[in-house]
Amino acid sequence: MLSISPVPSFSLTSVKYLRSPSSSSFISFFPKLSRFVTASSATPNSKPETTTTRVNNAGLKLDETVSVSKGKIRLDSWISSRVDGVSRARVQSSIRQGLVIVNGQVVDKVSHNVKAGDEVHCTISKLQPLRAEPEDIPLDIVYEDQHVLVVNKPPHMVVHPAPGNPKGTLVNGILHHCSLPCVAAYSNQEEEDEDSDDEETFSDDEGMIRPGIVHRLDKGTSGLLVVAKDEHSHAHLAEQFKLHTIERVYISLTCGVPSPSQGRIDVPIGRDSNNRIRMAAIPGSLSRGRARHAASRYKVVETLAGGGSALVEWRLETGRTHQIRAHAKYMGVPLLGDEVYGGTKSMALSLLQKRVSRSDQEEIIELVSRMDRPCLHAIVLGFEHPCTGEIIKFSCPPPPDLAEIVGLLRRSGREMVE
Repeated sequence: MLSISPVPSFSLTSVKYLRSPSSSSFISFFPKLSRFVTASSATPNSKPETTTTRVNNAGLKLDETVSVSKGKIRLDSWISSRVDGVSRARVQSSIRQGLVIVNGQVVDKVSHNVKAGDEVHCTISKLQPLRAEPEDIPLDIVYEDQHVLVVNKPPHMVVHPAPGNPKGTLVNGILHHCSLPCVAAYSNQEEEDEDSDDEETFSDDEGMIRPGIVHRLDKGTSGLLVVAKDEHSHAHLAEQFKLHTIERVYISLTCGVPSPSQGRIDVPIGRDSNNRIRMAAIPGSLSRGRARHAASRYKVVETLAGGGSALVEWRLETGRTHQIRAHAKYMGVPLLGDEVYGGTKSMALSLLQKRVSRSDQEEIIELVSRMDRPCLHAIVLGFEHPCTGEIIKFSCPPPPDLAEIVGLLRRSGREMVE
């Protein structure tokens, strides 16, 4: 169902763990939002004082009778609910390896439905060795304890190794900094959980392990990302992503200004039939199976350069691949610098050059020409700590490339008004 409707006003909420060194730059970037930011009440970059015991769980057995009151439930979901501290991805791997027997028959389909009275015998599978090598790569660690690591990912860094990017990834750098659990990857096959999020779902034909990675950011997107340091934390965080209880706030620069200035976009997202590497917002396609439910809330924080651009805050209700980028394109305001989704340099310049002062036109041309990624930054991340149960939030200011162009557009817009 198509919906772009106004919603009640929302803004960046109080951020509990804001790094002290960056608080001034955050406030200078968001002067209108500074009242929502509080000083840090935790020690960022703290190293764990003791070593966490890592449990392999290989060989763990489950022998139980299904007792659901009515209806059916997926096999992988039921096993996951009965085995604590083991990721659902690992349960799925165990099923596919033939390690699950239902009523005396081996079942290797994760979406198999079980019902009350079914006898289930499961053995948790062994995990493959990690396929990522540690590399001494500088990391911007926002927070660390024995169980989780929160990192500010720079633009242009790939999150995990894959064909074409075997080295130099965030995972390579984290493995040099600390050890990570062997956690099986979710499959993106036909029997995948229909409610799982593409952004938190990994597809890999070779069954590659994604050590500690619960979610990801596009290569060009900067900002906050949480990494699990043990399997229990991974399973707990993965469940939060599945239930959409993770707080994620992004900021972006758009080509043009969204109208209305705030609202909710409820338009399914699926593969673009004309370009398989691109996603597309496809209205009314859920019933035909072409796309999956996707909902985003947005708010224009600031109109820049006389309406040539806008600083927009996004909150995700779902986490589909390229969700913000596809929804922004659908609204007719693609992200500045997003060549894949229409936010081309020529489009940006055609909107900006006529609206900025003559003294700033050359600098605008230079900055836009240098912009080689979508202007998108994951600015706030909040979640329930997998071990303490405490709700914790983190924030980090945008990197220099984004901050520089926002500053120029903001200043030039003021000059034009005057």
